[in-house]
Amino acid sequence: MTFVFRNHTVEPFLGYDGMTYSGYDDISEVPQDVDRYIWFYQVPVNADSTRLSQEIASYSDKLDYVLSQADANKPFIVFSLAVLMPLRITGDDGSVNEAVAAFNSHIRQLATAHRQVQWIDFEEFTARYSCDELINWKFYLMSQTLLSPKLARDFAAWWQHVEVELSMQRAKKCLVLDLDNTLWGGVLGEDGVDGITLGGDYPGKAYSWWQQALLHLSHNGVILAICSKNNESDVDEAWNNNPAMVLKREHFSAMRINWNDKASNIKEMADELNIGLDSMVFIDDNPAERELVKQLLPQVEVPDFPDKPYQLIPFFKSLVERYFRIYQVTDEDRAKTQQYRANALRRAEQSLFADLDAYLYSLEICLDITEADEHRVPRIAQMTQKTNQFNLTTRRYTATDVQQHIDDGWRVFCVNVSDRFGDSGITGAVFVAPIDDVTVNIDSLLLSCRILGKGIEDAFVKTVLNLLRLDGIRKVTAAYLPTAKNGQTAQFYDRLGMECVAVDDDGSKHYVLELNQVYEIKNCYNIRVL
Repeated sequence: MTFVFRNHTVEPFLGYDGMTYSGYDDISEVPQDVDRYIWFYQVPVNADSTRLSQEIASYSDKLDYVLSQADANKPFIVFSLAVLMPLRITGDDGSVNEAVAAFNSHIRQLATAHRQVQWIDFEEFTARYSCDELINWKFYLMSQTLLSPKLARDFAAWWQHVEVELSMQRAKKCLVLDLDNTLWGGVLGEDGVDGITLGGDYPGKAYSWWQQALLHLSHNGVILAICSKNNESDVDEAWNNNPAMVLKREHFSAMRINWNDKASNIKEMADELNIGLDSMVFIDDNPAERELVKQLLPQVEVPDFPDKPYQLIPFFKSLVERYFRIYQVTDEDRAKTQQYRANALRRAEQSLFADLDAYLYSLEICLDITEADEHRVPRIAQMTQKTNQFNLTTRRYTATDVQQHIDDGWRVFCVNVSDRFGDSGITGAVFVAPIDDVTVNIDSLLLSCRILGKGIEDAFVKTVLNLLRLDGIRKVTAAYLPTAKNGQTAQFYDRLGMECVAVDDDGSKHYVLELNQVYEIKNCYNIRVL
């Protein structure tokens, strides 16, 4: 259940299912038995700018009061203010805009100071429309619906994207790029390193902007990959010798520069990166190549590429909004490119060893296992939202949910994995809920696909079980809840020695473990409990 504080009618936009609304500008009731709060005030229509500015200024105090009374463990979403009806009697009167700016600055500060607060830029939606489109005066005067109900469907689509962002879950993980006439203008094999269009005046300026934007996208956690029909030596020469080149080999986590069909190349890269095809977006200027991928790999998103270079700027904006934006970026997100490139080096290293244990010893794997604190909670919550393949129950939690579990006495363990090729960051978590003094339940167990295949999951869970035993726990319950993507974990608890005591009709399995002995762990891991 969501409780909405509002000063106008907003039901046509947020809906009725699971929603309860305050009276207009009524903060007398701040319910505790709700799942989250939404503050959705709008700038009233008033020709008296002085009175209007004072009213807007009062919203900060009202919001502060509501926030002080609300359950601090429940998400609190605040919409920014946007002036839907600009009205000035004198041209030099900026008081309303100043009041709006002050309120919006205040909510950003609240989001920084309070972990449960998330702010939404409402102007991102309203900026798409003219004043005449934003307001239907008949509805406003009859029902206090300031935002035109005709925009309800558009708002619902926008709000759906916002909800995904707030969950810290990207719609997609990987952007696969062609090169010729996509990353630069021209054909490298025909025009040469110095003949391709990049840098300088238009249209080269457009491709330079595009590459800079893609680089920034990778710095914020999006995996970049190359799929191009080209000679790899020519591409290396362009990367090394063209001074206008922004994106270089080191910025890409996977590459297929060959003459094979692109659908096969993309499938290989998905396997190499250990991500699903439905996590990928393919960009290519050639309609025939796009159609091939659409037909053979329908899980991959294939947007149309712009016809003119100057359209690359709005095209990039649409990519971010449709596929890649999240509310907050973690340190692990920023390190994604380096982490996936390190995985490629690990795979190359593995091919040199015939014995798996010898390979694991060579990696010098270090597992730092600790219980969650306020600095680790956002990353752990993000993993619950994003991890699908190695996730025994696939329960999704916000940062507020994770903190609430900890406050309720749960123990949330996480593991930071590193080796001689690099640091993968926090890549695993297990949620342990108390039942009684000697019994706990594993509510959630998940690990990033980036670290699988090296026995790390076994070492992590066995270490946690040993820690629980040291603390007097003698019985552990757990469950496997099947999804379309977590089939690889169906036997994990069986391999761990747990007893399956029940199987539901949907394939869910329920386990019990009598924790009477210490688990032995391979000594090829350097395990530190911090």
